[in-house]
Order: sequence, then C-alpha cells, then structure tokens
Amino acid sequence: MLRKATVAIILFSLVGCSSPEGTTTEKPSLAAVGNPLAHQYLGRDFKHVLNKVAQVESNKSHDYSTFAPQAKMVTSRSPSMARKFEPLYNQVENWANHSGDPSTLAKYGIQAAQMGGANGEGNVMFTGYYSPVIELRHKPTNVFRYPIYAMPTCKGRCPSREQIYDGALAGQGLVLGYSKSMLDVFMMEVQGSGFVHFEDNNQLQYFGYAGKNGHRYVSIGRVLIDRGEVPKAKMSLQAIQNWVAHHSEAEVRELLEQNPSFVFFSPRKTLDVKGSAGIPLLANAAVAADRKYIPMGSVLLAEVPQLDAKGNWTGKHVLRLLLALDTGGAVKGNHLDLYHGMGKQAGTDAGHYKHFGRVWRLGLKGSATQDPWLMPK
Repeated sequence: MLRKATVAIILFSLVGCSSPEGTTTEKPSLAAVGNPLAHQYLGRDFKHVLNKVAQVESNKSHDYSTFAPQAKMVTSRSPSMARKFEPLYNQVENWANHSGDPSTLAKYGIQAAQMGGANGEGNVMFTGYYSPVIELRHKPTNVFRYPIYAMPTCKGRCPSREQIYDGALAGQGLVLGYSKSMLDVFMMEVQGSGFVHFEDNNQLQYFGYAGKNGHRYVSIGRVLIDRGEVPKAKMSLQAIQNWVAHHSEAEVRELLEQNPSFVFFSPRKTLDVKGSAGIPLLANAAVAADRKYIPMGSVLLAEVPQLDAKGNWTGKHVLRLLLALDTGGAVKGNHLDLYHGMGKQAGTDAGHYKHFGRVWRLGLKGSATQDPWLMPK
C-alpha cells in the first residue's frame, strides 16, 4: 500500500517512537503516561525491541483463522519469500491446527522473541489502517466537484496543496474522477490508496499510491488540537469528520491547506489491496511493521485489542497470528499497524485504534542465533 503513516499517527501525531538504537529503557512518553492502556503489562524489564523468551504464556482466547489464507497469499505470489518463510508457515499452521496453546510452541520447533514495548514492559502500540471506499463520477457536477489526480510531471517541486486547490493542475488531463467530499479525497491520501465506486457506471476500482508532491506533512488533527477546536483526549477520525460537518467549505479547505503535502494515485487492474511487500492484504491478518526488526513475511503472535462497533476498546484481547507485509513512515520500533479491511466499519475501527497488546515474533528453532533481529535479553 506504500502508506507514509497510519491513520492514528498521521492524523494526530500523539505517540512517540522508540529510540533509533532500538532500546526501550527510556521513560514512557507523556502520551503513554496519560493513557492507562499503556500500562496493561507490568513487571518486565525488556532491554531491546525483540527479546528471546523460553516460553510464551497467554491466557487470551485465540482466533488463528486468517493466518493460513494470508500465508498462502505470500507463498503463491512471492517465490523469494516462500523460500525463506514457507517452512515456518507450515510449522506454525501445524501448531495452530493441533494445539494453538502458546506454551507448546517449543514442542513444534518454534521459538519466540517478545517485543519489549515502548516502556520496556511489553506494551506494543497497535494502530490501524483501512481501505476507504469513496463515491466518484467521471465528469464533474455541482455535487461531484472535487478531483482526484494522477501523478503529474513537475518541473522542480510539484505544487502545494493550496496551489493544487487553486487549479495548478487543471487542464493537464490528470483527473481520475470527481468526489462530492473534499475530506474523503484527503482521507484517501492519508491511507495512500483506496477503493472508488463510480456512480455513473457502477464500476468499482482500486486506486493505488502513485507518488506525492514532495512538500512536508502537517497533521490536521494536531492543528485542530492546537487551535482548541477538538480536545486532545477526544481526537479521532470521527472527531475530524464531525468538525468538517459543522463548518463551511471555505473553513474545511483552509484546514486541509495547513497540510501542504498532496498524494497522487493510479488505477490498478485488480482489486487487490497490496502492502509494500507486494502481497494482497487480508483484514486482521496483515500488519505494517518496522522492517529493521520485523522483516517482510515475518510471523507474529499477538494479543490484539478488540473494539466494539463504535470503535471503543472492549477491554479484551484475542490472540492472533499476523504477517508483517507492509511498512509505514510512522511505524517504528515497538509499533504495529493492523490492516482492518475495506469500508465504513473498517474506517471506524482504524480511526479509533490506539491501544496496546503483547507481541512475539516467531521463528524456527535455532533461528535466534542466526537472526540479528532476535536479540538476547
């Protein structure tokens, strides 16, 4: 998907990343201190992003149903990743089918390294992203008048968002369609890709990331917080949507123009949503991760926070098997970005996803001594 950041981070910029060295011994960030969910797990003192553990202990209920379909996507579409990971996938699937108890992983030749978390106690930040679906028309109307652009050929740096809104790209044959919502187009830029439904011919199409204008990114969520328009504690995608619904088009445009960065798209031949590994992503099966520690194709066992239909954390976790198949500019160290799928509910979940869970990277027995990402405690 080639996203540059997640929904939660790119909108709000409220969560700090781990240090460049990958250690986790520093004090928790102010954002973590103010969030009680940041301290679900206590009593550990992990020194690294990944720490080899003798045994995984978790009493959470589990759902491993999405692992095999996502693993099959990897092995069938990427020969190089299949050579590297298929033996591990087979062994993990064997364990999931015959046991599923984390404490028995070693009996199946699987070892684990636990992520230390931003505060060194195992609390790994989960954020979320999704594939929006927006309604378009091929021709502009009084309602559908906000264009989505293909990548221009720019002499020097491309125009800023304000310049593009002023018509800097008009007449160049770059318009891919017209939306009735300026914010919908902006949010698809945030995601880096998305589905579009052309109402005039009932066509569903996938628009992939084609590039950006090279200007710096500014968080509109942070702008609203700094202006006192939305309290920091209540900031979410829905809060931004509510603000937009109660303000004029000129006010909305002025807010969006605070972010001079602009993303361009290209129509794709298939409806596959692909991550940076080039593999189609399945909801609740794929995550974006920091490839410095979690190479593309890695298997993660994770206690994943569960949300209700309104996007509120239920206080529960479900143990899932996830595959690292994407990256993101804000996804560093002890931070994972879970793909939620397509549509409105996925957007609600992703927009509220700022919670913590424990995570273990899995490998075949002996891999810890060969793999620099699995650091000793």
